[in-house]
Amino acid sequence: MSARSVALFVLAALLEIGGAWLVWQGVREHRGWLWAGAGVVALGLYGFAAALQPSAEFGRVLAAYGGVFIVGSLVWGAVADGFRPDRWDVAGAVVCLVGVALIMYAPRSG
Repeated sequence: MSARSVALFVLAALLEIGGAWLVWQGVREHRGWLWAGAGVVALGLYGFAAALQPSAEFGRVLAAYGGVFIVGSLVWGAVADGFRPDRWDVAGAVVCLVGVALIMYAPRSG
């Protein structure tokens, strides 16, 4: 497992989840187009963070990122919106992280 890869997954999650949250705040919570615009910029930067992963397999990176996104969304909701994950949310998040580890970091031949 590469520290760079893990850091890029965390950065990508912050940019994508944070960007979506900013758009949500701008549109649904009527905070204005500046918030929504900042969200669009963050979402664009997410694409760059994902592209910097050391792995050259787009499908593998994005599949693994799906698990990171799930965990990050639960954490973001807890921190930003007061959402309290229950034991099933936590269990599902752990399963997702195991999946991420298998997809990205399992030893492969060839």
